[in-house]
Amino acid sequence: MKNILRKERFLFLIFLSACNVQSAIQTPVTSTLSVEEQVIKTLTALQSVLTQTPAVSSQADTLENEYSVEITQEVFQEPPTLTDNSSSQDLPVEYHIYNILGHRQYFAIGCEASAAMDWAAFFGITINEFNFQYQLPQSDNPDLGFVGSVEGPWGQVPPYAYGVHAEPIAKVLQEQYGMHAQGVKGFTLEQLKAEIAANRPVIAWVIGNCVGGVPYEYTDSQGNTTTVAAYEHVVIVTGYTNETIRYMNNGKFYDIPNEYFINSWSVLGNMVVYLQSD
Repeated sequence: MKNILRKERFLFLIFLSACNVQSAIQTPVTSTLSVEEQVIKTLTALQSVLTQTPAVSSQADTLENEYSVEITQEVFQEPPTLTDNSSSQDLPVEYHIYNILGHRQYFAIGCEASAAMDWAAFFGITINEFNFQYQLPQSDNPDLGFVGSVEGPWGQVPPYAYGVHAEPIAKVLQEQYGMHAQGVKGFTLEQLKAEIAANRPVIAWVIGNCVGGVPYEYTDSQGNTTTVAAYEHVVIVTGYTNETIRYMNNGKFYDIPNEYFINSWSVLGNMVVYLQSD
């Protein structure tokens, strides 16, 4: 089993354009199959549309997107912001948060702890990345805790080493650091822009460096189902224009057309951690 998964894992790079990703989405595997059979079935069903790539040592060496343009962003004084009760119609045409810094993640698949550290620092909260990682609960369901070893290979799906989703990240930020963090799915582009325009960066769950991906319905050992995807990753959204979204990935800034960002963000259900206003 391990040999099969090791061979197939690196075939699981999903680099589909926005116009054809939906056609590649497979019907969720039925729960009558074992977890191992579900993983293999999902991987093998996609081989005809995948591109073989070399092994990726960590999420810091993340999958590149030809539509993402790396930006050299200087640090400026904090720009004026909108009031929290402003409507979406009041949003500026474009807005960028400049006074935010990032770093290269420490753990092989620890992008969530790394992003949480940079995100919290923007709001004046100091977090040790190592401590944060081990404050996360462990689970075979990423909606409940970190799945697998943080030193595991990137690109797998649960129950193998995978990572963690938004709610456990927000819970640790709340309980250990006193932040009004909220972890949710189903965030809209308008809500995302409103947070940025209020000068509050947002942690977003995407695939690789905002590449396309295929959602996979997974059932944990307790019978709970959730959506996961190979090469799950997080970035911090810091700006937008009418046509693009700007995000920070391992300390680097990128601009990407809206449709390609949404294509990647939607794979895991438009999941984010944001700071709820007082």
